[in-house]
Amino acid sequence: MQAWAKALGFSQIGVADVDLAEAEPGWRAWLEAGFHGSMGYMAAHGRKRVEPAQLVPGTVRVITAAMDYLPRDTVGAHRDGDPSSHVAGARAPWQDAELARQHRPGEAVISIYARGRDYHKVLRQRLQALADRLAQSVGPFGHRVFTDSAPVLEVELAQRSGLGWRGKHTLLLARDGGSMRFLGEIFVDLPLPLTPSVSAHCGSCRACLDACPTQAIVAPYRLDARRCLSYLTIEHDGPIPVEFRRALGNRIYGCDDCQLVCPWNRWAHASGVSDFDARAPLTGASLLALWAWSDAEFLRRTEGSAIRRIGVARWRRNLAVALGNAWRESGDPAVAEALRSALPSADALLLEHLQWALAQR
Repeated sequence: MQAWAKALGFSQIGVADVDLAEAEPGWRAWLEAGFHGSMGYMAAHGRKRVEPAQLVPGTVRVITAAMDYLPRDTVGAHRDGDPSSHVAGARAPWQDAELARQHRPGEAVISIYARGRDYHKVLRQRLQALADRLAQSVGPFGHRVFTDSAPVLEVELAQRSGLGWRGKHTLLLARDGGSMRFLGEIFVDLPLPLTPSVSAHCGSCRACLDACPTQAIVAPYRLDARRCLSYLTIEHDGPIPVEFRRALGNRIYGCDDCQLVCPWNRWAHASGVSDFDARAPLTGASLLALWAWSDAEFLRRTEGSAIRRIGVARWRRNLAVALGNAWRESGDPAVAEALRSALPSADALLLEHLQWALAQR
């Protein structure tokens, strides 16, 4: 099955049991603390997250899969079979290059995973192809495929099946691939042999905790989503809290900081899948260029992208904050003019952020 998975672009697969009782107390405590913010779906669906057989009746195993997503041209990323891709030191060149973007206030920064095709579509299609290949070998069986689209404890299942361990930033980490990977699952009614878990290797490192611009990682393995820039720019549909607007910097969709400083990501692999190659408008574009998009252009430019799901209102809200930060840093009059020109047609949400942005200098 590993060979079939590799042929479909997956870096690794495993098989997990469906007994997640040990994970339930931590999940419940996270919800009770309110760390899920406005993501009500995290508290919905009863016990389906901790009892996979409730989500898909008959499930006795979960096939877990990981797929690398760094674009194929990523400088310094590992490439299978290429010993020259070994990277010495604490960080790989691509990590330093991404961190450097944050010091160019006029540049728009979009989380790496969202620069190519929507991963939901890519992984679902390939997971289904893997299930079809398995059915050719063993005969028809009951199954469903998922990737970040259902009440599934993805990291818990992935670490139980040996794909890695949960890092202190709460993401899955692997010694041979870091955390720059998407996860997906196939719930099956086949009693497949389990794959063993692996030990954790974060040790005393706290790079991710120290680097988080809003201290959203409130303790090792504990994330308060309400403070997380990824949550605030993607999931949250109201005003971005004023206390976090400066920290947002020039990020307009997501935040990779905890991964950019992680020493294990010097081993991150470039994807073998062309779908994750970065689209030109989403890498290196200026904030002003993206601000100039009409509603129709936003829809056209984000077709097939995970970015489209946030809609135009959140997109422009995020850009307004980033432009405010750029105005404060650079004093570029073109930034102020772009913000002022949007005032007459702004709705209440955008207007608040525009006024904040213009007040930054």
